[in-house]
Amino acid sequence: MGFLIDKTSSLHQFLVCFTLLESGDKFLLPVMTRNMRATLTVLAALFILTTGVARADEPVTVSIAIKDHRFEPTEVHAPAGKPIAIAIKNLDSIAVEFESDALHVEKVIPPGHEAVVRVRPLEPGRYNFFDDFHRATQGFLVVP
Repeated sequence: MGFLIDKTSSLHQFLVCFTLLESGDKFLLPVMTRNMRATLTVLAALFILTTGVARADEPVTVSIAIKDHRFEPTEVHAPAGKPIAIAIKNLDSIAVEFESDALHVEKVIPPGHEAVVRVRPLEPGRYNFFDDFHRATQGFLVVP
């Protein structure tokens, strides 16, 4: 099943040029109309801008290990205004529950396993986290 395209339409001209591009025709640009070149320029600019925005939203990763009921390191740093991924490795022989009321996260991590919790972009401050199964195990995320 197909559909008809008027041979004078911009869509038809675009498809012809696209087909020529795929076939390796060296004379593609002179064949393109001014509107088609402008459209392709805008599309290329949008592509570049959207891939740049995606990179800006990639999280900053900080890593923490839990060993002998202690966070290592006990204090990690991340920039303000960027999403954060906290990678937690449980090196203890029992499960831990990484939790933070300030960060609005909690995650149970079995012994010998790793987990990642994602945190929204934060304002500058000092944010407490802890092992809910062993409340003496405390740490801080510092956002300067």
